[in-house]
Amino acid sequence: MESFDIAVIGAGIAGASAAWAMAARHRVVLLEREAQAGYHTSGRSAALFSETYGNATVRGLSVASRDFLMSPPAGFSEHALLAPRGVMLVGTAGQEGLLAGLAEEGARLVPSVREITAAEALARVPSLRRDWVRGGVVEPDAMDIDTNAMLAGFLRALRQLGGQVRMEAGLHGLSHDGQAWRLETRAGAIRAPVVVDAGGAWCDAIGAMAGARPIGLVPKRRTAFLVDPPPGMGAEAWPSVIAADESFYFKPDAGKLLCSPADETPSEPCDAQPDEIDVAIAVDRIQQAADIPVARIAHRWAGLRSFVADKTPVVGYDPVVPGFFWLAGQGGYGFQTTPAMALCAAALVDRRALPAMATDRGVTEAALSPSRFSKS
Repeated sequence: MESFDIAVIGAGIAGASAAWAMAARHRVVLLEREAQAGYHTSGRSAALFSETYGNATVRGLSVASRDFLMSPPAGFSEHALLAPRGVMLVGTAGQEGLLAGLAEEGARLVPSVREITAAEALARVPSLRRDWVRGGVVEPDAMDIDTNAMLAGFLRALRQLGGQVRMEAGLHGLSHDGQAWRLETRAGAIRAPVVVDAGGAWCDAIGAMAGARPIGLVPKRRTAFLVDPPPGMGAEAWPSVIAADESFYFKPDAGKLLCSPADETPSEPCDAQPDEIDVAIAVDRIQQAADIPVARIAHRWAGLRSFVADKTPVVGYDPVVPGFFWLAGQGGYGFQTTPAMALCAAALVDRRALPAMATDRGVTEAALSPSRFSKS
C-alpha cells in the first residue's frame, strides 16, 4: 500500500489548488473518481471575478486572490487567467430602490462601483428593452476567469512539486486504524494520516464514510446555455448583465451569449443535467428585459453549486474525527477565492495561522471552521 502525508479527495478547483499549496511541505496525492479533473461543477462554471460577490468572508478571500489571478507564478499558465469584462446589474420598474441599495453597498467595498441611468445601461448593452430597463449598477473592474487555464495550472504546479494525481480513483472505503487513514480506491489502496475532503457536492457523503457529522451541505443546480447574440450588435464588448433581483444573467462567451435563470434548485449529488423548464424560464426572463432572439439553443448544461447554511466555505479539521479535513461549501465562489483559500487550507492543515493576505481582509479561522456547526 502506498503511503502519503495527505490524500486530497476531489480534483475540482478546490482540491487541485489545495493539493498544490499543501505539496510545498508534504507528499500529497490527489484522487479523482472521474477520468478528467473538474468534470462536475468546476468544469461547468461561468466564472467571473467580482469583489462585490458573496458575504464578507467570501469577499475577503476574493480580494486576497486578486494578485495571484492577475500575476500567477512564472510557468503557471501560458494564458492570462483574467480578462476584462465588467458587470452591470439592471433593474426594471419598481426596482429603483434595490438598485440604489446595491450601488451603495458595492461602493463601500469597491470604489469604482456606481449607479447608472437607463440611458447609460442602454449605451453599454443596446439590446436591452427601453420600456423595461430603469437603471443599473456597474462594477467596471469585474473580470472573466479562464477556468480551464486555472485548473490546468494548479494541476501542473502540483506535479512539479512532486504531488501525484490519480484519475479514475473513486473512493469506496475509508477507515482509520488509530494512526492513519486507509483509503480504498478504484486505483488501489492508499494510506495517509490526513484526508482532505474536497469532494464538492459529495463532501457530506465522504464525511459520512469517515464517521463525521454532516455540515449540512446543500448542492443546488445551476442551469446555463449558449445562444447566438443579436446580429450586428458587437456583443463581445458587452459586460456581464445580471438582473438586480438575480432572476437571470447573460454574458458574452466565445462568440455566443451564455445565459442562465440563476436557478438554485436543491439536488442530490449527481451528474447534473439541465431541465428544459429552467431553460425556458431563462429565455422568457431574458427576452422580457432584452431583445435577444433565440432561434436555437447551441448548447446547454447544468452544474451543482454547494452551500452550507451561512454560505461561507468550510475549511479545517473536523472537531471530532482525527485527521479528517473539510474543504467544502465553495458554492458559486470557488474560482475567484481559490488562490487565497488554498493557502488558508495549507496553513490550517499544518495548524498554522492563516496567511496575512487573508487575515488583513477580515478572514478568520473561526468563520471557516467546521466547528461552527457543532455549536448548533
